[in-house]
Amino acid sequence: MSIADWPPLERPTEKLLNGGPAVLSDAELLAVLLQTGIKGKNALDLARDLLTSFGGLRGILAADQQELCAHPGVGQVKAARFSAMRELSQRQMLEQIQERDILSCSSATRNYLRARFRHYQSEVFCCLFLNNQHHVVKLEEMFHGTIDGAAVYPREVVKRCLYHNAAAVIFAHNHPSGVAEPSQADIAITRKLKSALQTIEVRVLDHLVIGDSEVISLAERNLI
Repeated sequence: MSIADWPPLERPTEKLLNGGPAVLSDAELLAVLLQTGIKGKNALDLARDLLTSFGGLRGILAADQQELCAHPGVGQVKAARFSAMRELSQRQMLEQIQERDILSCSSATRNYLRARFRHYQSEVFCCLFLNNQHHVVKLEEMFHGTIDGAAVYPREVVKRCLYHNAAAVIFAHNHPSGVAEPSQADIAITRKLKSALQTIEVRVLDHLVIGDSEVISLAERNLI
């Protein structure tokens, strides 16, 4: 049966308009985004299929355009909606940490970095360049690697700090394994970068290691 044939208050869009998004299930929220289904399946059926196929909302939002388009009934337009939703969510989180002292919003910073990087299938090393007020000037993905690691070059980090006229930096990288525990290599490269940046008077405030469910701070562990 088409959703249009359902009683009005049972239709996902009408439920959202009347009761707000919190009253909808994951499948109903997805159905609102999908808008239409395919032959033999309405939008809600398709949403449930997606949740099953990708292992939940997290899997759907982590999937790339090609993976989503390969699912029956999705296609480029619907896949683009999911990509747009993910990007808007990340930009909203980024706005929370911009124009603020990043040290005063460490929780928001970690949430943003985890949302952005935890789904990556290979390791990415990024830098948050900060001004004297510890406001974010720019976030850059500096180095990309394999599932095991990314080669980090201090000279390139120094060059980008000078380019952005940064007063301080925070490093972050993800562990595709999902385990955020920092390795000896993580500690060693942080200290090497700190030494290189001291020559241009740029402070290293932290190095955050992003896992599946947590973000570990090397500064909090006194490893910098």
